[in-house]
Amino acid sequence: MSKPVSIGVIGGGLMGRETASALGRWFALDGFPIKAELVAVCDIAEKVREWFRQVPTVKLITADYKELIHEPGIDVVYVAVPHHLHEQIYIDVLSAGKDLFAEKPFGIDLSAALNIARVVDVSARFVRISSELPFLPGAQRVIQFVKSGALGKLIEVRSGFWHASDLDPTKPVNWKRQVATCGEAGVMADLGMHVMHIPFRMGWKPKRVYAQLQKVYSQRPDGKGGMAPCDTWDNAMLHTEFDSDGAEVPMRFEMKRLAPGETNTWFIEILGVDGGARFSTKKPKTLWIFERGKEQIWKKIDVGHASVFPTVTGGIFEAGFPDCFLQMWGAFVAERAGILEGRFGCVTPDEAVLSHKVFAAALASNESRRAEPVRG
Repeated sequence: MSKPVSIGVIGGGLMGRETASALGRWFALDGFPIKAELVAVCDIAEKVREWFRQVPTVKLITADYKELIHEPGIDVVYVAVPHHLHEQIYIDVLSAGKDLFAEKPFGIDLSAALNIARVVDVSARFVRISSELPFLPGAQRVIQFVKSGALGKLIEVRSGFWHASDLDPTKPVNWKRQVATCGEAGVMADLGMHVMHIPFRMGWKPKRVYAQLQKVYSQRPDGKGGMAPCDTWDNAMLHTEFDSDGAEVPMRFEMKRLAPGETNTWFIEILGVDGGARFSTKKPKTLWIFERGKEQIWKKIDVGHASVFPTVTGGIFEAGFPDCFLQMWGAFVAERAGILEGRFGCVTPDEAVLSHKVFAAALASNESRRAEPVRG
């Protein structure tokens, strides 16, 4: 086995801890030819930094991200910070000569995303963006079904990500609920890349967008006894279309923070005249396949732990979020080493920039009340 890939994390919150967990169980990837390990962590909060002291491979713990990115032994930096910090930190990581695993949405807005992408091109560093849910076995089966050609002529694509926790008006405000830190795109910036990853990878590029955006709560408790404004979009439904075989195919993206009864539900549905496929994390073992014959039927298949990269986990078990997160990291490391070999990969900078172009068209559509073109 070659020298381990040394990972540094900037932002030790939820996704930073998931990264520590994924890298800590790297041995679960059965026969994976490259080892990856977490060696450094940066977070401005002392309590967060303390959590990482239990990780035996971590040698550097700091509150200064510039100390981390200039550490000679670090190969890759994973950055999970609020959106308004993306541009500066991503550019600093690349300028320090490190490869970058970036959190979505790749900058607070389209201008920031384009600026980061320019630096990526100049730096020639390896850069990918996080989106883990398409690495679940059911989602991968949908991708395989589409690639098989069994759909025939496409009819419709629908992809979405629903949350419900924001239905509670007493939930305190956080940085994702304010334009200054999350961006004007709001819930689109937060959830959109997860929804668009598979369609973009299939080559389905939206031409126009008609957006229905909702702001339901204008303020929330500030955690200090008062109230704070919430000015980001809570829910977004984007009606788009793309060209396929000489026809326009409708494609709908749904991103919701207020979806009654839903807890982190991600789904994909792709329909054609000959076949169809749908998968939802609501039932993580269930794949639905449509077959058109003399009788038209939807058949239900239980999918086991058939992951992109083989693991020690038995195939009869269902996969969960830690599993798809580990698979995503496996895809990043494999593609960086040039051994992805046709497997599904992480979001590229071009795909991240395209998502921002869709968000920009959606914001314009919400203003004009018309479908707006996706430019560039």
